[in-house]
Amino acid sequence: MTTNTDGPLNGAGRLIYGCMGLGGDWDSPDYGSAEVEQAAAAIEAARGIGITLFDHADIYTRGKAESVFGEVLAGTPGLREQIQLQSKCGISLAEGGVPGHYNLSRDAIVERVDASLKRLRTDYLDILLLHRPDPLLEPAEVASAVGQLMAEGKVRALGVSNMSAAQIEYLQDALETPVVANQLEMSLHKAAWVESTVLVNRQEGFDAGFPHGTVEHCIRNGIELQAYGSLAQGRYAQGRYTGSPAASTPEETATAALLATLAEEKGTTPEAVLLGWLMKHPAKISPVVGSSRPERIAACADAAKVAASMSRIEWYTLWTTARGAAMP
Repeated sequence: MTTNTDGPLNGAGRLIYGCMGLGGDWDSPDYGSAEVEQAAAAIEAARGIGITLFDHADIYTRGKAESVFGEVLAGTPGLREQIQLQSKCGISLAEGGVPGHYNLSRDAIVERVDASLKRLRTDYLDILLLHRPDPLLEPAEVASAVGQLMAEGKVRALGVSNMSAAQIEYLQDALETPVVANQLEMSLHKAAWVESTVLVNRQEGFDAGFPHGTVEHCIRNGIELQAYGSLAQGRYAQGRYTGSPAASTPEETATAALLATLAEEKGTTPEAVLLGWLMKHPAKISPVVGSSRPERIAACADAAKVAASMSRIEWYTLWTTARGAAMP
């Protein structure tokens, strides 16, 4: 077993661009020049605010997200050497009467990575993430697949997604390479990851449904915590991109107003404050920015700066406003 005590992602806490929205409609079988142009604009906007890691999954828009990204890579000499790519495998979508299911068998991992590399038009992934825990997972099979892919130079590092500390440890025991990242849904709106910290020994802690100790395990073992859904699906954007208020509950309305106030005080955007709240946490969380709108991507630019300047009182005020209740 190898643990990641000095891995390449230690002390991360950087923005990541999530490519889930690229490639057009999930139900469309193909893409065109408009989708490629959209991808190019999003990539340019992300790079414009210093993002270098781009997050994919083989299922995003049924493979089209990887394909349009690959088109941009092919048309932009030198771009691949300036960025990092990660993609995920392990989810099989429902098709032809076969239900959606998870598959982290040896052959499935190798096959899916090869397919992703072909779509992305690259020879390697900087990081491969295992997308969801598979109840039928055999750690030795995963270790065999990952070992082969690394030996062939197709994968340079391994991470996971949606896994608890116990699941990571179970897998890590069979691996010769450290798990370097764990991607979880984490935001001011989906805050069970931090609620579990203060709800120990309370019934609400069990109701939160987040495996307590996972964040601490990742910190102790140098595993980068990547937060998907970090912008809370736009519910705090106050209609900045939809033309109408996105908030729908009193807590969301109050949180959106508070974010706007803090943004004005700090001379930045609500998006930067929202992401800064995540990045303020000692885990050095790396938010995944999933918007395909260049203007919203650009609005995230000050997140790390906001995190560095955010006070403890501001951090707790945002949390208590979003949770709609005082600390226990």
